[in-house]
Amino acid sequence: MSSEDGEKGPPREENPAGGEQLALIRETVRKSKEPKAKPRTWRGAPLAEGLPVARVLVDKGLLHLDQFFDYAVPAAMDEDAQPGVRVRVRFGARVVKGRREGGSLHDGFIVERRAESDFRGPLAPLAQVLSTEQVLTPPLLKLCRQVADRYAGALADVVQLAVPPRMARAERDASPDPRPDPAVPDAGSWQRYATGPAYLHALARGDTPRAVWLALPGPHWPQELALAVATTLASGRGALAVLPDGRAAARVDAALTEILGEGRHVLLTADAGPEERYRRWLAVSRGAVRAVIGTRAAMFAPVADLGLVAIWDDGDSSHLELHAPQPHARDVLLLRAAEERTAFLLGGLTSTVEAAQLVESGWALPLAAGRDAVRAAAPLIRTVGDGDQARDEAARAARLPSIAWQVTREALTRGPVLVQVPRRGYVPRMACDNCREPARCTTCAGPLELRDQGGTPHCGWCGRPAADWHCPECGGFRLRAQIVGARRTAEELGRAFPKVPVRTSGRDTVLGSVGAAPALVIATPGAEPVADTGYAAALLLDGWALLNRPDLRAGEEALRRWAHAAALVRPAGEGGTVVVLGEPTLRPVQALVRWDPAGHALRELAERAELRFPPVSRMASVTGPPAAVADLAETVRLPPGTDLLGPVPLPVPASGPGRTRRHGEPPPGEQWERLLLRVPPGTGSALAAALKSAQVARATRGGNEPVHIRMDPTDIG
Repeated sequence: MSSEDGEKGPPREENPAGGEQLALIRETVRKSKEPKAKPRTWRGAPLAEGLPVARVLVDKGLLHLDQFFDYAVPAAMDEDAQPGVRVRVRFGARVVKGRREGGSLHDGFIVERRAESDFRGPLAPLAQVLSTEQVLTPPLLKLCRQVADRYAGALADVVQLAVPPRMARAERDASPDPRPDPAVPDAGSWQRYATGPAYLHALARGDTPRAVWLALPGPHWPQELALAVATTLASGRGALAVLPDGRAAARVDAALTEILGEGRHVLLTADAGPEERYRRWLAVSRGAVRAVIGTRAAMFAPVADLGLVAIWDDGDSSHLELHAPQPHARDVLLLRAAEERTAFLLGGLTSTVEAAQLVESGWALPLAAGRDAVRAAAPLIRTVGDGDQARDEAARAARLPSIAWQVTREALTRGPVLVQVPRRGYVPRMACDNCREPARCTTCAGPLELRDQGGTPHCGWCGRPAADWHCPECGGFRLRAQIVGARRTAEELGRAFPKVPVRTSGRDTVLGSVGAAPALVIATPGAEPVADTGYAAALLLDGWALLNRPDLRAGEEALRRWAHAAALVRPAGEGGTVVVLGEPTLRPVQALVRWDPAGHALRELAERAELRFPPVSRMASVTGPPAAVADLAETVRLPPGTDLLGPVPLPVPASGPGRTRRHGEPPPGEQWERLLLRVPPGTGSALAAALKSAQVARATRGGNEPVHIRMDPTDIG
């Protein structure tokens, strides 16, 4: 037998996993012999593990720096450096021999923590975590980004508007405990509107109804707005209402407190002071309070579970932010309603063309009362035109026609009388008594004004006296009043009704309310106090001064100011009468007589559509020195269909003591130009992006004078 035929041993078992296990063991042994990686450090200090990179929004509102910057997170700051907190970083440092040197300290916000950075060079570390309060939440950051893109602005500028300045003592205070949801309130005076109860019922169900509310004249609108907020809270959601000024916000605040009691909402206005306002804002940010009543800055309030955004009187210029990029509260709330899927309520005694467009497009539904309810709530409107005043002996001798004297005399037996005067001061505008040419300063060409009876005329811009003025047209030396102000009106009426107290309300002293006793209340538009039982009558003087403004919105604004004064007067059934000195055939005057502001807004919208004016078309205004405007026009790549209107010389703004220069206005003594860019509907965002890119390109080149860009300007002539 050969050896091959010999007995064989037992067969060996196969182990498929053996090779993988052996490879794993060898790899483990190899790694154990390698030197261990040193922890990441910055100048010897260890960095945070896991997410050592912080992406920071640096507080520098420059368009060419409108981006996030990465910083290293030291291990000692790992726990505190969370997204949303305020930090301090060194910005503008240079890399020298692999290390970052120099730079200046700036505040900022952490927006994200990351494991790696896109930047391949060495990262500078965070200098300091200023606060552990996470104030810039992801939803608020997203809203700020949307607003910056819409208005061709820098994100840092918008965040500066959205997040109030830090007050350390307010952060140390604990916020109140959240309160349980209130019960659904009764519809109250909303029953006067055909669809009012249905709107509140939809809010109570948790729905998201959108409405443009035309409020009835009278004192009930603060309670009605407060009811909408309270009903939203009862559904388990938050609510935000933005008012044009502190007096209006205080009225809604008082109404909401009466409905819900204390502690369920906060009032965000400048009157509270920086520290208390920040304390209230923190209560909202922390989720302790879910209802906010406030003025313009409250449009960014970080309300949790937002269910309703509301704005009152969106035509008031106070809703327009004066700081870059100058967003409008209405547009910010529209963005929030779309992004956060909330209910929307735009209310007012009149309607803007933007509100009419929301209804016309079907985005929102009209919420208004029937004609019978309007007639029952509105006062009687009487007009006095130029022809009537020319035939009136009293009107030729004084400012007021006979009908105004008669109405005032009779109404003073029943209560106070409101007199609305378009201009403050004594005689804010003067003219040559001979040729009626407006009187202007010989130094700066500003308008001359008379501050007191028998005083010396002064320039309204530079303040210089003009004792030796003479008319350059005819050589005359005598002056006459071109426009009479509130103080002069109060003086004249005080002499005419010597036994009646005269009270004034204007920029220097704004009255909140007046009693029911007979009195003459002289007020400028927007400063009219509320009478306890309503005014017995109102006189709306110098209507031509409002209607003759060189502004696209002159008629809309005149009607808005008249309606707000007339709404404070008692209904016609109780003897309430309003006398307006304006040509009866003019559209705003007719709309006031019929109390039909919605019809006026629809006709204005139709004309805007025919002329391709905002809001039907989006528009941007570019202002600055002529060379800078021309440079931007050559740099920008405009979307197809853009119309270039201009450039034209920019009107010199009024100046004078106490007036601050607004964003986008030329410095004193400089002549700027304005270029208007108009695009078809649907391309507004492309126009904003193109203008922002052009601004970045010009800033990168350096050496160029800046220009100011405003999207959707409200004051084009």
